[in-house]
Amino acid sequence: MHRPDLEHIKRVYLLGIGGIGMSGLARYFKFRGAEVCGYDRTPGALSRKLESEGIEIHYQDDVELIPEAFKTSGRDLLVIYTPAVPATSNEMQWFRAGDFQMMKRSEVLGLITEGNKCLAVAGTHGKTTTSSILAHLLRESGYAITAFLGGVAENFESNFLVEGSDCTVVEADEFDRSFLHLSPDIACITSMDADHLDIYGGKAELEEGFRQFKRKLKPEGKMLVRYGLPMEGITYGTEPEADYRFENIKISNSAYTCDLVTPNGEARKVVFGKPGKHNLLNALVAIAMAVEMGAPLDRLTKALESFKGVKRRFSYQIKEDKLVYIDDYAHHPTEIAAVFEAVNSFHPGMKTTVVFQPHLFSRTRDFMQEFASALEKFDEIILLEIYPARELPIEGVDSQALLDRIDNRNKMLLSKPDMLEYIGKKKNGVVLSLGAGDIGELVTEIKSTLKQ
Repeated sequence: MHRPDLEHIKRVYLLGIGGIGMSGLARYFKFRGAEVCGYDRTPGALSRKLESEGIEIHYQDDVELIPEAFKTSGRDLLVIYTPAVPATSNEMQWFRAGDFQMMKRSEVLGLITEGNKCLAVAGTHGKTTTSSILAHLLRESGYAITAFLGGVAENFESNFLVEGSDCTVVEADEFDRSFLHLSPDIACITSMDADHLDIYGGKAELEEGFRQFKRKLKPEGKMLVRYGLPMEGITYGTEPEADYRFENIKISNSAYTCDLVTPNGEARKVVFGKPGKHNLLNALVAIAMAVEMGAPLDRLTKALESFKGVKRRFSYQIKEDKLVYIDDYAHHPTEIAAVFEAVNSFHPGMKTTVVFQPHLFSRTRDFMQEFASALEKFDEIILLEIYPARELPIEGVDSQALLDRIDNRNKMLLSKPDMLEYIGKKKNGVVLSLGAGDIGELVTEIKSTLKQ
């Protein structure tokens, strides 16, 4: 297929339009004046928001439902798809059989970002929070930015921001090697824990994928790397040897206070209000990337204080003296462990009840023991059935198998209605809902149940 010229694109059809990354592209093309519509399997908060903005969406995989305006191929029509949509999809097969310009979401993002300064956030954890902090810092420092985020940033109330072309902030997703379509000016790698083994096969292959990503940097590009990772670059961390580092870290008034040391100067008593050492490191590398961009340190540290957070990233739904409810996207053992550390640091002594929905059969299989070890640290564990997403069931892999491995007597496997009924009896302690599946659709119900 020839390379599409985005300047000529006037019609855009998105297969999987309700995904977090796809919805950002839908908004981008609509902002540019293109006619946009698409298909998704089920309605959700993101697709409903797109519909409210005037974008037509249908929820049946039926070629007959594709608007007539999108059934005629041409250089002004682009069909964008996500790997989450199976190759067996009726609409996918119909477009493939025709003479249509089709591109993966990641390929389109590569085309969009190649024309201006690109700041890309990579890593198996922390991409969405880091890129959201970075976008906020740059915007508050006076840059006219465009940002494609993997979550809804609370400062923007959106996963997409377009205010100018000074630079573009994007997440560099390692899934399906999507990040290899980018050519960043400044990039970072937050973590390289084993994940997406259904794609890579093993940790060594995953790490090689990140090395390939580093080689995609532009000739004068800069790479920031979490101190201790097996990768050359400008380092950041809490270690004394790191190029960018936080020192004298303290917790007071539900926030971190620390000193910032950079190759370009220092700042004292920097305040950051999101709990967890992992979030503190996300903030550090966001500052580092902005400094490497040329932003003044004093404006960055001031802007950091006003960062509100990202929906479903350690999001407080209830925050009272005796009862706390936190929702988080954590779907990997390392992320669950980070959430546990954050809760213990900011709510010491409170009993913790975690509701976890495993995401993907393959991930549950690959990290069964690691999930069990991370979850059993909470005082009480409630599991929901595995959210399959793009996968078919794997024999012997289910939530009961995971429950059996958890070394904690206070554990149970419940249906969603039974979980809500059980949670409704909680009057004190910390309740957490974790997972990347449709557990996010239950947050309002959980909050309401706890408030009764």
